[in-house]
Amino acid sequence: MDSLLKRWWDEEEESDDDDLFVVGAILTGLKRKQSEKKFRGSLPGRHNVQRGIQGGHQRLYLDYFAPQPVYNNKHFRRRFRMSKSLFLRIAAALEAHDEYFRQRPNAVGALGGSPIQKAAAALRMLAYGVPADFLDEYVRMGESIIIECLQHFVRGVFDVFGEEYLRAPNVQDTQRLMAMNTARGFPGMLGSVDCMHWRWDKCPTAWKGMYTGHKEGPTMILEAVASHDLWIWHAFFGMPGLLNDINVLRHSPLFDRLTSGTAPQLEYTVNGNKYTMGYYLADGIYPTWATFVKAFRNPQGNKKVHFTAAQEAARKDVERAFGVLQLRFAMIRGPARMWSKEDLWYIMQACVVLHNMIIEDEREDEDDFNYNQKGTVTKVLDPKDYEHRDPQLLEEFLKMHQEIEDKSTHEQLRNDLVEHLWAIHSSR
Repeated sequence: MDSLLKRWWDEEEESDDDDLFVVGAILTGLKRKQSEKKFRGSLPGRHNVQRGIQGGHQRLYLDYFAPQPVYNNKHFRRRFRMSKSLFLRIAAALEAHDEYFRQRPNAVGALGGSPIQKAAAALRMLAYGVPADFLDEYVRMGESIIIECLQHFVRGVFDVFGEEYLRAPNVQDTQRLMAMNTARGFPGMLGSVDCMHWRWDKCPTAWKGMYTGHKEGPTMILEAVASHDLWIWHAFFGMPGLLNDINVLRHSPLFDRLTSGTAPQLEYTVNGNKYTMGYYLADGIYPTWATFVKAFRNPQGNKKVHFTAAQEAARKDVERAFGVLQLRFAMIRGPARMWSKEDLWYIMQACVVLHNMIIEDEREDEDDFNYNQKGTVTKVLDPKDYEHRDPQLLEEFLKMHQEIEDKSTHEQLRNDLVEHLWAIHSSR
C-alpha cells in the first residue's frame, strides 16, 4: 500500500495543495501505526481477567462485617491491626474525603470496588508487607488497582487525620506528659528521642552512596519522640541513611516551636532548682544540650549508677514504640519496594498516624494524676497566656538557641535528677 501511495504521490505532484496535505497525513499515520505496540487489556501484554470484583466485596462483608460474621472481632483485630469500629471510621472518612474510595460504575456500567474493599486491600499491604498481587485472589482487584488503593489510602489518612494525630503536644498533652513522667521520677521530661532506619530496596543506583551508612544497604531515617504509652509525638522522616542522629537533628523541626515561642511554657523544680524548658531522654550520640538528658558513660558511685539504670530504662520508650510500629505494619519492617520517595514518606507518616489512632482507641481509662508531685512544682502555660517571641528577630532566635544548647544547664539538670531519683529510691 505504501508503494501505491508513493506512486500516486509522484503522479499528482502538480495537484492541489489540499490533496498533498491529505496524502502526507495518510503516510504519517501509517508509519505511526506500524511503530505502535499492540496492547491487550489494561496493561501491556496482559489480558483482561474477569475477577468478579463484587464477589470480593461480598466475601469480605460476610467474613467480617455481616451481623453474624465468619470471623469475630478478635480475628479482625489481629488481621487488620485495629478494631472494627476504628476501621469503619477510617473507611467512612476516606470515602467522604477522596472520590477514589466511592463505589462508582466504570465505562461499561459495572460497579468498582467498595470503600471497605479498597481500604482493606491497602491496610493488608501495610499490615503484612505483602506484594499487591498477593491480595488479588481475596479482594478480587488487580495489582495496579491495589497499588493505587495504597497510594490513595496513605495520602488520605495523612490529609484527614494527620493534623490531629501528628500534632505536637498542646497544653493538655504537656500537662499529662508532665504528670506521667513526674510519677516515674523524671519531672519536666517530654519523652524519649531516637532514630530508626527503613531499608530502601528500590533506591536508584545513583543515590545508593548517599543513602547507605552503617546499616546494610540504602536506608531512610525516621526521627521520633515517644512517650511511655507509646504515642509518637514527633515524626521526621526522609533523611538519607548516610547521616547519623546528630545530622538528622540539625535538619529536624524538633525545636522549631520552642525557638518561635509557640510551645507551651514549662516551670518545674528539681532538687530545689527551677527550670523552664522540657527535655528529652537520649542516648550517648546526642549533644550535651539543656533539652537532652543522657546517661553517664562510666557511672561512679551508687547515685550515678542508679540514675543511669533509671534513664536507660525510661529511654526505652522510643525503642518500644519503634518495635510496636514495625510489628503492626510489616511493610516498614521489611525493605521498601517503592520507587518514589514521596510514596515512602506518605507510607511512613500514615503508619505513624494509624499507630497513634490505635493507641487512642485501645487506651484504658487513665488514673487521675497529681499535677504537683511531692518535691516538685510543675506549671504549664498556654502560649496565648504569655508574650510571644518574634521569630523574625535574630537576637531572640539566637538567644533561644543558646539556651537550648547550653552545656552547663545540661550538667546541672542531670546532677539534680541524680539527687532527685536517689531521694525517691532512699525513701522506699
